[in-house]
This record gives sequence, C-alpha cells and structure tokens, in this order.
Amino acid sequence: MTNTTSDSPHIPVLLRPILAHLAPITGVWLDGTLGAGGYARALLDAGADQVIGLDRDPLALQMAESWAAPYGDRLRLVAGNFAQLDAHAGGLVDGVVLDLGVSSMQLDQAERGFSFAKDGPLDMRMSQSGLSARDLVNDAEEETLADILYHFGEERASRRIARAIVRERQDAPIETTLRLSSIVSGCLPRPKPGQSHPATRSFQALRIAVNAEFDALVAGLEAAERALKPGGKLAVVSFHSMEDRVVKRFLTARAGQGGRANRYAPEAPAEVPRFRLIEKRGVSADDEELAQNPRARSARLRMAERLDGPAEPVDHQILGLPRLILNKPR
Repeated sequence: MTNTTSDSPHIPVLLRPILAHLAPITGVWLDGTLGAGGYARALLDAGADQVIGLDRDPLALQMAESWAAPYGDRLRLVAGNFAQLDAHAGGLVDGVVLDLGVSSMQLDQAERGFSFAKDGPLDMRMSQSGLSARDLVNDAEEETLADILYHFGEERASRRIARAIVRERQDAPIETTLRLSSIVSGCLPRPKPGQSHPATRSFQALRIAVNAEFDALVAGLEAAERALKPGGKLAVVSFHSMEDRVVKRFLTARAGQGGRANRYAPEAPAEVPRFRLIEKRGVSADDEELAQNPRARSARLRMAERLDGPAEPVDHQILGLPRLILNKPR
C-alpha cells in the first residue's frame, strides 16, 4: 500500500525496516505485488542484482513503463498472481516481498470501484477480469452476502447490511460505490471523530471475496516457500488483522513452533522447520513513518529466513481461515 505526496508519489509502507532487517539485499528478489514499483525500485537501489516485478493488475505493469527503463535487465516485469510466484520466478530466488491488500494507486482511481469515498462503478477487480463486486452485490443470496461481510470484514452488522442491500437492489441494481456506501452507512451509527468510515469493513469484505484474497495469500506463502533458496528472506506486509493472523500462523508453523487456529483447536504438531522467524512479534510503523504516511497505521510486517527444510503444502486448518463457500449468483 502506498501514499501520495508531492515529492515522492508512492511511499512503500514499512520499507525502512524491510531493508534494515533483510540486509544485505543481493541476488534475485521477487516483488509479488509490484503496484507502483516502490518496493522493486528500493530493492534494486539497495543492491539487488535483479528484481522480478509481478502483478495481476495490468495497470501496474503499464505504469512501470514510465520508470523501468533505467534499470534495464535488472528489472523483469511479469503479469500474474503471486499465488503462483514460484512458477513466475523461473528458479530459486534470494528474497520475496509481498504487500497485501489494495494499493492507493487503485483506491485513488474512482473507476476501479475500490473506494467508498469516490463515486465510480462497483468493480473492485484487481485483475480487471472475472466476477465484479457489482455482480456479487446484485446477484448473491442474502445469506451469502451476510457471510462475506462477517467472515471477510468482521462486520457485526452483517445481516442487517445484507438485508438492506437485497431490499435496495429490488428497486434498482446497485451499480456505484457511493450508492453502496450510502446503504451500508444507513445501517450503522454515525462514526465518532477519529473512527473509520462505516463502509470500511463492508468494502474490505467484498474486495477480499471478489479477488479470492485469502486463497491467493495462502497459495502465495506456499509458493514463496518453494521459490526461496536456503538463506532467502521473506517479507509480508498486511493491513488488517485477519491477513496478519494467517501470515503469523503460517510462519509460526513453518518455523516448527506448532500453534493452533484458536484456543479451542488442538495444538498442531511441530513441523520440520522451513523458516526462521525474524522479529517474532512483527513490526509496525514508527512515529516518523506515521507522520509521513497515515495509511501505515494498520500495517504489520512479518519476516522470516528460509531454512533447508523441504517445501510442502501447509495444513490449512491451523491457519484459522474463514470457512466460507460462496454460493453461485442467483
């Protein structure tokens, strides 16, 4: 995720601790969420021999044409999902960086339909193809909508909001972000100063569902394990608690420390270590970064070093993933 300023259009979140904890930056690195290129450029400037810039958003690759030329062959741009990053890498790499969620580049463009603050078509597709948020909002069953809002957005008023959406779409299809934002806001109390917008959780939930983000996250973590050579470094920046929990549980399990999805679940058996944790509690933005980029306030960085344990699929039960099967549209 990035922010916009007059001096530097895109500020990568938690970049300083990434470069500090994972130094030296050498060899081949893969930036699995290229976005505006902030991490990729920083890795190249820090000494990486080559960076593979991967993104499923065609716009990110188009934008890279404006800044990529000076790096020549040191930067390789690839269209694709980080869920298959090992295949896109084409060989073992020395480092992988993943910046989860939606970027400010996407939020700032009303026509992408990610923002509840800007009127635009209700889209939210990162790849700009497939099922859109408009399709989901207008065609999914009420129960499915409620489950999406609750499991992917942790929205306590999920059933009330789903009921309102179904009622409103009977009058006319819900096609714009501001109309959906208004419907959601009408179901919730007016926020107090300093609180987030009432539609924040609902928009997050729909975006996660549209882009199958949790499936991609787990697949991406497994792919990073396969792609990293022993001694290779992994850095993952997440922006909400559910993502961070999945990353934390994955790395804890892969570091051979067991764990459980919740306090009622059985303790997972210790595995052969595949990673060594770096900064076990994770890293948050410091005051200096928060002053420069308020969007970093919810960001959490987790890092690990690849060991020589064999790469294998992870037991998804220990990750505590939301158990949600999306109905086909009505």
